Amino acid sequence: MSTSGTSQPLDGSCPSIHTHLEILQGVIDRMAANSASCKTWCITIVAAILVVVADKEKPRLAWVALLPILLFAALDTYYLAMEKGFRNSYNCFVEKLHSKTLAPCDLYAISPSDDGSKLQWNAMKSFSVWGFYIPLVLLAGVVVFATAK
Repeated sequence: MSTSGTSQPLDGSCPSIHTHLEILQGVIDRMAANSASCKTWCITIVAAILVVVADKEKPRLAWVALLPILLFAALDTYYLAMEKGFRNSYNCFVEKLHSKTLAPCDLYAISPSDDGSKLQWNAMKSFSVWGFYIPLVLLAGVVVFATAK
């Protein structure tokens, strides 16, 4: 790096670049793990609620299962959107590295790229969200009708 105040482009051999990419990859991995945990916790809680509802033969209470479904769907959507934003940030960083336009100010700027609401909307439309949570809503409906007398 120059001491004259102008920043020189960085090359791929710099250890700071590898560290920055490892940090970004770690964040991406955590977002993916959090999304998977949302699904795991949701299915566990919803199953427990539906078992209690079926056992007590009170089908009207099956709608209580919608609360964790909606909450975990929103949280899962958030984690998927953040994961996509950090993946975009990672890809932009690598693109700058390959085009030799990476500057020292780009290092350790860990934030998701793109508009958060756009990313959340796209994540909500993702099969990994609606393909998991819509069947859970339908399952709650089936329990309501199956246990109704």
